[in-house]
Amino acid sequence: MTALERRSVSSLALLYSFRMLGLFMVLPLLALYAADMPGATPTLIGLALGIYGLGQALLQIPLGWLSDQVGRKPVIVAGLLLFALGSAVAAQADSLWGVVVGRALQGAGAIAATIMALVADLTTVEQRTKAMAVVGMSIGLSFAVALVLGPAVAAWGGLAAVFWLTALLAVAGVVIVLALVPKAPAPLTDHTEVGARVGLVGRSLKNPDLARLNFGVFTLHFILMAFFLIVPGLLEQLAGVDRAHHWQVYLPVVVLSIAGMVPMMRQAERGARPRAMFLLGIGLLLVALLVVGTAPLALALYLGLWLFFVGFNYLEATLPSLVSKAVFAGGKGTALGIYSTCQFLGAFAGGAAGGWVVQHLGRNSLLGLCLALASCWWLLIQAAGSRPWIAAEHSSGV
Repeated sequence: MTALERRSVSSLALLYSFRMLGLFMVLPLLALYAADMPGATPTLIGLALGIYGLGQALLQIPLGWLSDQVGRKPVIVAGLLLFALGSAVAAQADSLWGVVVGRALQGAGAIAATIMALVADLTTVEQRTKAMAVVGMSIGLSFAVALVLGPAVAAWGGLAAVFWLTALLAVAGVVIVLALVPKAPAPLTDHTEVGARVGLVGRSLKNPDLARLNFGVFTLHFILMAFFLIVPGLLEQLAGVDRAHHWQVYLPVVVLSIAGMVPMMRQAERGARPRAMFLLGIGLLLVALLVVGTAPLALALYLGLWLFFVGFNYLEATLPSLVSKAVFAGGKGTALGIYSTCQFLGAFAGGAAGGWVVQHLGRNSLLGLCLALASCWWLLIQAAGSRPWIAAEHSSGV
C-alpha cells in the first residue's frame, strides 16, 4: 500500500471500530439491566437489543446512494451525529421504551456501506481486498474490547454510562472523519438508467456466491444477538457471577479467543486452507451453542464462550474480503450495500424474534433455532466447493 492508502485504511478502520464499539458494548448488558426497567419482558428486551438493526438494514442502500450524490464524508458525519443523538436519548431513558427509541435512532445512522465505499474510493483495485480485510479485523477487535469495556463501565455507572460513552465515541468518530481521513474523490453523478441500477441489485441477489455470504452474515448476527439474550443470565444463574463482575469473565475468554483465532488465520493465508478454516469457524459456533445449551457447570459455560468468540471473530473478519472476491466487476458498491443490509437484518431478527422465542417457547428453543441456521450455513458452504475463495473470473465482466 502507498502511504496515502495506509492512512486511509487505518483511519477508516479506526472510525469503524469506534462506531461498532459503541454498538457492541450494550450486547452483554441489555438482557440484565433492561430487565430492571418498568414493563420489561423478554420480547421487549429483545426488541431493544435488535431494533437498531432494522434502521441499519432499511437505510444502508439509500444512504449509500446519497453518498454517491453529495459525497461520502457528509453522509458519514450526519450518520455519526444521529448515532450520538440516539445514544443520548437511550442514556436518559427511564423506561425500556425510551431505550428502544434511542436504539432505533442509533440504527438510523446507517453508514456501514458508505464507509466501505469510501475504503474502495481511497484504495487501488489491487489493495482493496486487503483493505476490506483490515476493516473486518477492526470489527472483530472492537467486539472483543466491547465485551470487556461494556460490563466494566456499567459496573461503575450503569447502562446510562455506557450509552453516554457510545455518544462520545460517535463524536470522536466525527473528528476522525474531518481530521484524519484523506480527502475523497468528488462523487461521480450516476447517469445510469434506473433500470440498469436495479439490474445490478438483481444480479447481486442472483449471484450464488454472494447469496451464500449474505445468508452467512445474516445468520452470524442473528446468532450473536440471540447468544447475548441467553449468556448474561447464565453467567449469573449457573456461574454465580454478579453482573458487575462479568467483565472478569469476558476479559480472559476474549484474550484467549484471539489466541485461538491466530492459528486459523495463519492456516487460511499461509497454509492455503481458507475454506477449511471458514468451515471450522462455523463448526465452532455449532459446538459453542451445544455446550452453552447443555452446560452443567461454570467451566463448561466458559468453554462454550471461548469457542463462540473464536468462531465469531474469525468469521466476522473474513466475510467482507470474501464479498470483495465474489462480486462481479462494477457491482462492488451494490453488493456491499446488500451485504450490510443482510448483516443488520440478522441483528434485528436475532434480537426481536429471539426475545419473542425466549418469552413464549423458552431458551432452548432459541438455541435450537440458532443451531438450525448455523447448520444450514455450514451445509451451503460445504456444497459450494472452492467458491467464493477463488475469484469468479467467468463473471468478471458486466
